[in-house]
Amino acid sequence: MRRSSNQWMRAVSGLAVLSAACMAMTPNAAEACGGTFCDGGIPGPMPVDQTGENVIFVIGDTESEVHIQISIDPETNAENFGWLVPLTAVPEFSVGSQPLFDAIRAASVPLYDITTTVEDCGGGFGTDGVSSDPSGASISDRGSGGTSGAESDTSGPTVLLEEAVGAFQVAVLADKEVGPIKMWLEDNGYLWDAKAEPILMQYLAEGNVIAALKLRTSATVADVHPITLRYASNETCFPLRLTRIAAVEDMDIRVFVLADGRAAPTNYRHVLVNPLKIDWLNRATNYKEVITNAVDAFMADGRAFVTEFAGKSSVVSTGGIYNPSWDENDFIGLDPVQAVTVLNAQTLGACYDSFDCAWNHPLVYGMLLEFLPPPNGVDPVDFYTNLSTYSADIDLVKWDMGNGFAAALLERVIEPGIHGEQLIQTWPYLTRMYTTISPSEMMEDPIFHVNAGLADVEALRTAKNYILCNNDSVVTLPDGRDFYIPGGGPWPAIPGEEWWAEEVQTVAIKGAPMTIVNNSVAIETKRVEWNLAHGWPHTPGDTESVPTEGGGTNSDTGSSGSDSSGQEGEGGCGCRSDGTGGALGLGLAGLGLMGLRRRRR
Repeated sequence: MRRSSNQWMRAVSGLAVLSAACMAMTPNAAEACGGTFCDGGIPGPMPVDQTGENVIFVIGDTESEVHIQISIDPETNAENFGWLVPLTAVPEFSVGSQPLFDAIRAASVPLYDITTTVEDCGGGFGTDGVSSDPSGASISDRGSGGTSGAESDTSGPTVLLEEAVGAFQVAVLADKEVGPIKMWLEDNGYLWDAKAEPILMQYLAEGNVIAALKLRTSATVADVHPITLRYASNETCFPLRLTRIAAVEDMDIRVFVLADGRAAPTNYRHVLVNPLKIDWLNRATNYKEVITNAVDAFMADGRAFVTEFAGKSSVVSTGGIYNPSWDENDFIGLDPVQAVTVLNAQTLGACYDSFDCAWNHPLVYGMLLEFLPPPNGVDPVDFYTNLSTYSADIDLVKWDMGNGFAAALLERVIEPGIHGEQLIQTWPYLTRMYTTISPSEMMEDPIFHVNAGLADVEALRTAKNYILCNNDSVVTLPDGRDFYIPGGGPWPAIPGEEWWAEEVQTVAIKGAPMTIVNNSVAIETKRVEWNLAHGWPHTPGDTESVPTEGGGTNSDTGSSGSDSSGQEGEGGCGCRSDGTGGALGLGLAGLGLMGLRRRRR
């Protein structure tokens, strides 16, 4: 398939508070800063964490695209939602695809599994066979036309663009001072947060314009959808400076990149997790704790990422992103009594008489409420399963012969679905990175780049639990290293083994990562000493020796050759790097034994 210049994507989400993001559109310094984020999570066995911020980038040679996932807290007033996006130029806005987010997240979620065998103790007490264990633990994500011009007056900013994009009203504002922009926002129903003023002034001083988004008057929480921004750039950034206004401590951030090869942080560190810190017996239920401490480690300093998955984008199922049966033309001139029947036939609904309704796209229900609302006092399920019963009460003005519904279906569901499917089919590689970060650490905006020479990182990590006759056990990590477990659990903490990160790295555009802190020897020394102290290995002829150099190998997911937990990064934004990334790593490998640098609050 021929790659279009606007096949590039990124996602950010926001709450119903004033939040902000920045995205530079200079050719080599794309800048994108997200506000506050929400994550609905992905179904899966034993999900580890249930909140998170998700951003999807698609990196092209000269053009890029960003999908911004906006989630509004249903307990708040949706009409109070406002989102500011600093930009270096006016992008092209369009509706994004929520099913695309869901599919990418589900396909790349880290999965921790463990199989069990039992030592043959004689007398049939043990079987030395594999115990059936059907489930692993997923580290779930716990989930119309416009006008342009330069209209302004002496009391307000220049309005470069004003248009409706799906459920949102979008404006792009320009000024040298915050005051006129603040006035315009307040005059147009936005809530103003005084803490945003000095940070916003930084962006204006850097030459950025400000995009403002809010829900249209008639829109509700059910209408909320991702927003897509297309612009000229070959680099991506997730600016965080304005995010800290509404951020919480240790906020989850997941960055997804579709490109020709694996992506990595440019100005944040990249971290390989110490797999001995993962609670394999409980399938990594302590995952967030491990990642938080790892990215807080010495020389990671709270500004680092881990890589959770890196591999072929073909792992993403496109079945739910777009279906060829979706057709807006079927609704033009349609009797409204037949609307739900047609939705069912197009697989967009499963709504039948005497049954609850299920909508197979998150925006269908909101569109029905907008164009085919239930009469006052009528339960929506009763209405949509029995449209013929209420035919006399249908608002034919809002239905408008199906024209409005058809146009909305095309703009909000069909076109974003087609584009989302094209992205997966066009860009061969998907990278998923994760970190936790607190407001005090959001002083630089992470930038990302592609380094096609980096190795793949598998999402599935499987350990083996060998239960001994004395009821102790030995867990073999995915990299082949054994770890003795007294009493068969709980997962032990080795006295003096304090390193959450096995390696801290910087990653250049080409070549292998450069290790600036390497705790492998120290970790491996403690592991071997621990095992020997517990009499392992106990098979004659088997030995383990304390390493003198080298030591345990580790990759991006937390074990040898592939870090069993998943990691990567280092940072700066408007989005501009301060140029200090890789240089800090020279000659510092020996400092890895000095211990942890705790996160400043």
